[in-house]
Amino acid sequence: MKKWMTGLLTGAMLVISPVLASAHVTVAPTESTTGAWETYTVKVPVEKDSPTTKLVIKIPTGVAFQSYEPVPGWNVVVNKTDNTVTWTATAGGIKNGQFQRFSFVAQNPDKAETVDWNAYQYYQDGSIVEWTGNEDADYPHATTTISKAVSDSATDSHGKKASEAATEDDKRTTSVIQWISLGIASLAFVLALWTFITKRKK
Repeated sequence: MKKWMTGLLTGAMLVISPVLASAHVTVAPTESTTGAWETYTVKVPVEKDSPTTKLVIKIPTGVAFQSYEPVPGWNVVVNKTDNTVTWTATAGGIKNGQFQRFSFVAQNPDKAETVDWNAYQYYQDGSIVEWTGNEDADYPHATTTISKAVSDSATDSHGKKASEAATEDDKRTTSVIQWISLGIASLAFVLALWTFITKRKK
């Protein structure tokens, strides 16, 4: 009997654990480019019977918050002093088994790095879940990898800008196509003329 119960509990934990592990506060996208004006979306699931009534996001150093998307039933406060954005429910909040998305626009830093999105999830029962740990923590923060943006000012082996080189290649390709088209048209004209002359002789 004990072995049967142990096996049942173990199986239940294997099923439940991935669900709990995936129910994190996340921020998308997880990859972006330097200097970009990115639209970030925070996804907030609820793991408890108590509704989530408030969410605070700490804007990473180097990221410049610009604007937010209004969400019905939520008030938003942007505090530029401590670089936080707070969403507070005006009715009901996010209930168990539900999730809510909050979107905002921010400008990425100019250097390549990984930025951490620390989040604080407030429940109606007074508890707070701090999503501030590393990836191995029980409550990890979301991260976004900022990579160096590809610039069209990059030069090729002859010192030309990549955009200029691409333009010249396009011009050469267009020129070749035009000559081929002209050649085909000339050949078709000669064949038509030859056919006409042949028929006239007959």
